[in-house]
Amino acid sequence: METVQSIKQRFGIIGNDTGLNRAIEKAVQVAPTDISVLVTGESGVGKESIPKIIHQLSHRKHGKYIAVNCGAIPEGTIDSELFGHEKGAFTGATQTRSGYFEVANGGTIFLDEVGELPLTTQVRLLRVLENGEFIKVGSSTVLKTDVRIVAATNVNMFEAIEKEKFREDLYYRLSTVEILLPSLRNRKDDIHLLFRKFASDFALKYKMPTIRLDENAINALIKYRWSGNIRQLRNVAEQISVLESSRMIDVLTLKTYLPNMGTNLPAVQGKEKGQSDFSTEREILYKVLFDMKSDLNDLKKLTMELMKHENHRDVQKNNEGLIQKIYNKDDTLEPEEKPELLSLPAKTQEENPVEIISDNDEKYTYTEAIEEEEETLSLHDKELELIKKSLERHQGKRKLAADELGISERTLYRKIKQYDL
Repeated sequence: METVQSIKQRFGIIGNDTGLNRAIEKAVQVAPTDISVLVTGESGVGKESIPKIIHQLSHRKHGKYIAVNCGAIPEGTIDSELFGHEKGAFTGATQTRSGYFEVANGGTIFLDEVGELPLTTQVRLLRVLENGEFIKVGSSTVLKTDVRIVAATNVNMFEAIEKEKFREDLYYRLSTVEILLPSLRNRKDDIHLLFRKFASDFALKYKMPTIRLDENAINALIKYRWSGNIRQLRNVAEQISVLESSRMIDVLTLKTYLPNMGTNLPAVQGKEKGQSDFSTEREILYKVLFDMKSDLNDLKKLTMELMKHENHRDVQKNNEGLIQKIYNKDDTLEPEEKPELLSLPAKTQEENPVEIISDNDEKYTYTEAIEEEEETLSLHDKELELIKKSLERHQGKRKLAADELGISERTLYRKIKQYDL
């Protein structure tokens, strides 16, 4: 069995951190077996090197090694990419295509960003892990494959499981052996070593002298919180190599290439806001429609009360046809009926009698011309009047007023807000 140091030299891994060494030891130990491996760690720590080590040290090293970035494949086509499809399975499927699991038969497949897989694809992947069987999209034939799966993710899997974004059974099936790669901020002694390696590589690539850091710059480099890990360190080394004319870099020059990350103290997070009562626009529309339906029923009830009481029998008699149109010849409420706005005939003041002599429908002769005060009682006005009277009668007690009006207390409260009572 190869030593850790020889593995580092073979695969170009730089660093002497104990966490890194332990991760490589695990990879070497599980390589001869077919155990599923889950590589975890932050983005940019170099997770893709572990599957290569496992593949090259296994008995599958002569088979194919395929790396798949699950986060870069659209949700609608990922099943076709992984498992293949038959001709005519969907629009654009002009020919039969083999998926990655079929092509990598006898080899190793590396699923990067496995935490981004859709739930439907997770079910298919679980079947492959259990018995090596899969079905192409649009096919009914069960195919077999002999492939080793190594997965990697930078997602907190337990949080994803809790939020139901990742299947718990798939997680435990993938993570038979879990290898954690430490972040760069936890590898203080390796930061300057990696920077020197990157500076040397870029000097060779761009045919220029190698950049160097003074002591203060080295200390600033080590103390910086590398949120992008090795990938960010490599980019900084490349920028300085290309842009700086001086090959000796001081701390002030270095800081111009380091984004201001603020303080390294942990942030205090407040309580999460409660989830909205509605998760989709469809539910919101349903809620609005149900409220409108309830309002219509309340208005119909209120109209019936108006006609039954308050000495408006003449109004009810004179508008019998309109009432029958709204309530279908009875007093029962139909939820699907369209509301009608009922206008009651105007009352005339009887203090000053008026004598009207009618010759025909067009000419009138008045013995005394007076200006009548015409009052139009619409449904809106009568509703407002009844609510005011009921509240005054019960001294502002909404529950008693709602019972008298024949509506719910919630509806009465909404009407009070509407009319600003």
